[in-house]
Amino acid sequence: MQETFRWFGVNDPVTLSDIKQTGATGVVTALHNIANGEVWEIAEIQKVKNSIEAAGLKWSFIESIPIHENIKLRIDDYQYRIENYKQSLKNIAQCGIKNVCYNFMPVLDWTRTHLFWKLDNGKTALRFDKIDMAIFEKYFIQREAIENAYTKDILEKAAMRFSKMSIEDKQQLEDTILKGLPGTVDDLTIPVFKEMIAQYRNITHADLKSNLSYFLNEIIPVAEELGIKMAIHPDDPPFDIMGLPRIIKSEKDLEDLVSFIDSPSNGITFCTGSLGANPDNDLPKMIEKFKNRIHFLHLRNVKREDDGSFFEDNHLDGSSDMYEIVKTVLKIEKELNRSLPMRPDHGHQMLDDLNTNNSYPGYSAIGRLKGLAELRGLALGISKSNVC
Repeated sequence: MQETFRWFGVNDPVTLSDIKQTGATGVVTALHNIANGEVWEIAEIQKVKNSIEAAGLKWSFIESIPIHENIKLRIDDYQYRIENYKQSLKNIAQCGIKNVCYNFMPVLDWTRTHLFWKLDNGKTALRFDKIDMAIFEKYFIQREAIENAYTKDILEKAAMRFSKMSIEDKQQLEDTILKGLPGTVDDLTIPVFKEMIAQYRNITHADLKSNLSYFLNEIIPVAEELGIKMAIHPDDPPFDIMGLPRIIKSEKDLEDLVSFIDSPSNGITFCTGSLGANPDNDLPKMIEKFKNRIHFLHLRNVKREDDGSFFEDNHLDGSSDMYEIVKTVLKIEKELNRSLPMRPDHGHQMLDDLNTNNSYPGYSAIGRLKGLAELRGLALGISKSNVC
């Protein structure tokens, strides 16, 4: 596996020098200053690429060129936004960058209810709490027919917890969901957020898949001609929230994805955390099944809870068997004679990172360094044991 590290640009507290020290050789980043749906100009792309290469690293994967909401909805100027996307692909190819991670999640990118959830050992982790999400949906955005989305038990617990929340607790939950995560949309307010959600009121899972298929049939021929690999990231969490349809969350969804257009450029970012939060997913089996379409790996682990909540666990612990996952990856790499780019994902905040309070949630240096070292050691052990 090619070891990479995500970087959020010049404002990221984790510097390129820090990344170099982890032993990773590749950087995963994007032009975070460019608004969704606008063209990535060559000069801007080249400036970031030059800074990465000056640090002795390679820009391995773009994560991501965001997809404008009008494309997902297929409304208004969606065709213009698609043409902009095609031009961005042409421009990155001219700069020698040929790998793009993207997602098709409505309104929000990945979603958590806690950014610094305290673990027993003093570290902090990202967490998705089903009860807190029910609180947000029922009391913050007043979702209609909320009883159809949650069990009676969850709603009763949500009512009890909400009654005890302070003003500060409520503000923190709102900020976490609408403003807390790096690499996502701009900060949102509740009224604006409700308006955005309302656009999806009549959009079914089938509708959104149809819109994704349309988008891919527009851009994949361009990507294939340019030699670009497009790799969709699964939905996170891998189930519907806030009435928004999630369409890349299971083996069946990935089957649909690759059937939308038959091209080696139409591929997958296999995120073991996102897919691992769905207990029905058999991750090693899925890696084997989609081995020819997996272009990028996000390796992390989550600990699932009975009510649908989960938190980011240590990379080698949690509900997914990371040994079997890495063994399967190494097996298909050997079989296909290729090396997949991989990044450790969503590390804990720990040690000196606990004292800085300026790292992006899930993207502190030391927690991801620990995860990378563990994954590196696991991969080496498996390779030396000749079990793959």
